[in-house]
Amino acid sequence: MSRAEQPSRRTVLAAAVATAVAAGAVPATAHASPVGGGGPADRDRTPSRQVDHRAWTTFRDWRRGTAEGARPVAGARPGVAIGAPAGTADYADPHTGRAATWEYATWTSPVHRLAVPSTEVIASWNAHTPGGTWLQVELKGRYSDGTDTPWYVMGRWAAGDGAQDIRRTSVDDQGDGRSSVWTDTFAIDDASTGLRLTSYRLRLTLYRRPGTRSTPTVWRLGAMGSDIPDRFTVPASAPGLAQELRVPRYSQEIHKGRYPEYDNGGEAWCSPTSSQMVIEYWGGRLSQEQLAWVDPAYTDPQICHAARYTYDHQYAGCGNWPFNAAYAATFEGLQGVVTRLGSLTDLETLIAAGIPAITSQSFLEEELTGAGYGTSGHLMTVIGFTADGDVIANDPASDDNESVRRVYQRREWENIWLRTKRYDATGKVASGTGGVCYLYFPAHPGPRQRKALEAVGVR
Repeated sequence: MSRAEQPSRRTVLAAAVATAVAAGAVPATAHASPVGGGGPADRDRTPSRQVDHRAWTTFRDWRRGTAEGARPVAGARPGVAIGAPAGTADYADPHTGRAATWEYATWTSPVHRLAVPSTEVIASWNAHTPGGTWLQVELKGRYSDGTDTPWYVMGRWAAGDGAQDIRRTSVDDQGDGRSSVWTDTFAIDDASTGLRLTSYRLRLTLYRRPGTRSTPTVWRLGAMGSDIPDRFTVPASAPGLAQELRVPRYSQEIHKGRYPEYDNGGEAWCSPTSSQMVIEYWGGRLSQEQLAWVDPAYTDPQICHAARYTYDHQYAGCGNWPFNAAYAATFEGLQGVVTRLGSLTDLETLIAAGIPAITSQSFLEEELTGAGYGTSGHLMTVIGFTADGDVIANDPASDDNESVRRVYQRREWENIWLRTKRYDATGKVASGTGGVCYLYFPAHPGPRQRKALEAVGVR
């Protein structure tokens, strides 16, 4: 998102928040136990966990699902791929006007009962999709009253955008009167009623051009369910770590006006710019061949590339959270997830293990000292903490690469990131992200990294 206060894709959710405030809704209750795992995560001020993150990643996981034409794939990075296709299906791409017939196979997860009966669920996936292949992720849940949601499309994904590819897209206008999908997020329409999602299944459909042997391969499929209390402020956490990671620094602002077909150019590229910083921190690099399409006069062409290949053609932006995680996982040896964290203590746990986090937040200019802008939705990368506990962030909404590193006051930053309600520039109640972040980390984490990820609920 740009520096200016712009309408958010989640402004519809803010209306539900305002309704709940007017009705005097009681905040939701946490449903899980405190975080463990050692180090900063074990301090007394650790909050109760309000997030349930489940992923299918192992050969055993893939074998336990229900497959129609899909087969589990063994190896160093187990996955699921097309075996003998289950049939063919037609798809008319709304963004190209092209209609085509595709062979397909499906894999459906076992039912996952949420440890946290949830008001929101966000799916994410990691996959390889060669040219002429793509995938669709759907979610079907059960409400706390024992009835079911319809199958909701959480995303249609292809890593490429060539002549053989569909255009990656979210799907609008999905709802049943009690829940809806807003770009990448399943949400209960009115959480103040007490209705929650108690379980879900994910369905993966893999597509390829008929008569070919190509196949998508999915290595990771999962979802994060959460029930974050309605709150304008959050409790303060105690500082516990002074450490800074050496993460590349890139400004989105130097790309203003470049490739306006991707969300009007660089001023709106906070998400892919942040993604590229962390990808390169882990050693991910783009080849000259991959970057050949970018105007050679442009600096940091990899940021233009990230914007193009995270772009959601329905949302008309580069800020689709799962699409960014899926893009990161196209780099060899990386995986990515979308989740929520509960406090800066969680972030300290990750930083101590060498794992930066890309965080989403909304704020007025006066709410974050030194930012110099306000926004209804912005991504930045947390890379460390000062000796006083303040947040060190690579903020892409900076004039140039040299000014990307920022230090933000701990209390201010913690509140704008973790709250779920706020007042916008007009004084109206709007939504906050409640601790949403992207985590990118090695496909085979080391023991210390694995322990830190487990401490924040990611496996």
